[in-house]
Amino acid sequence: MSSFSNPHYMYLFDLKSGKKKLAYGETPEDALQILRIRLSEQEMQEICADKYLKINQRDLQQHVKDLG
Repeated sequence: MSSFSNPHYMYLFDLKSGKKKLAYGETPEDALQILRIRLSEQEMQEICADKYLKINQRDLQQHVKDLG
Protein backbone atom coordinates (compact mmCIF):
# COMPACT_ATOMS: atom_id res chain seq x y z
CA MET A 1 0.00 0.00 0.00
CA SER A 2 1.29 3.42 -0.89
CA SER A 3 2.18 5.88 1.86
CA PHE A 4 0.08 8.43 -0.05
CA SER A 5 -3.06 6.56 1.02
CA ASN A 6 -2.71 8.03 4.51
CA PRO A 7 -2.78 11.78 5.07
CA HIS A 8 0.47 13.46 6.06
CA TYR A 9 0.85 16.74 7.91
CA MET A 10 3.49 19.35 8.58
CA TYR A 11 4.68 19.86 12.14
CA LEU A 12 6.85 22.60 13.62
CA PHE A 13 8.78 21.28 16.61
CA ASP A 14 10.28 23.72 19.10
CA LEU A 15 14.05 23.67 19.42
CA LYS A 16 15.97 24.44 22.60
CA SER A 17 17.47 27.43 20.76
CA GLY A 18 14.01 29.02 20.40
CA LYS A 19 13.79 28.26 16.69
CA LYS A 20 11.60 25.60 15.08
CA LYS A 21 12.28 22.46 13.02
CA LEU A 22 9.90 21.52 10.20
CA ALA A 23 8.88 17.87 9.93
CA TYR A 24 6.40 15.90 7.83
CA GLY A 25 4.46 12.75 8.68
CA GLU A 26 1.17 11.05 9.50
CA THR A 27 1.54 11.85 13.22
CA PRO A 28 4.00 13.89 15.29
CA GLU A 29 5.74 10.64 16.27
CA ASP A 30 6.02 9.62 12.62
CA ALA A 31 7.43 13.03 11.75
CA LEU A 32 10.08 12.64 14.46
CA GLN A 33 11.02 9.20 13.12
CA ILE A 34 11.54 10.71 9.68
CA LEU A 35 13.74 13.43 11.21
CA ARG A 36 15.83 10.74 12.95
CA ILE A 37 16.74 9.40 9.52
CA ARG A 38 17.88 12.82 8.31
CA LEU A 39 19.48 14.37 11.41
CA SER A 40 22.41 13.52 13.66
CA GLU A 41 21.86 12.44 17.27
CA GLN A 42 23.11 15.84 18.45
CA GLU A 43 20.58 17.64 16.23
CA MET A 44 17.77 15.39 17.50
CA GLN A 45 18.62 16.25 21.10
CA GLU A 46 17.84 19.90 20.33
CA ILE A 47 14.21 19.06 19.45
CA CYS A 48 11.50 19.37 22.12
CA ALA A 49 9.42 16.37 21.03
CA ASP A 50 6.38 17.29 23.10
CA LYS A 51 6.19 20.90 21.88
CA TYR A 52 4.95 21.15 18.33
CA LEU A 53 2.43 22.93 16.13
CA LYS A 54 0.53 21.20 13.34
CA ILE A 55 0.35 23.52 10.32
CA ASN A 56 -1.13 23.56 6.84
CA GLN A 57 1.21 23.81 3.88
CA ARG A 58 -0.44 27.06 2.80
CA ASP A 59 0.53 28.61 6.17
CA LEU A 60 4.20 27.64 5.93
CA GLN A 61 5.33 31.07 4.68
CA GLN A 62 4.14 32.60 7.97
CA HIS A 63 6.62 30.42 9.88
CA VAL A 64 9.73 30.60 7.68
CA LYS A 65 11.32 33.25 9.90
CA ASP A 66 11.10 30.86 12.89
CA LEU A 67 12.92 27.93 11.25
CA GLY A 68 16.33 26.99 12.52
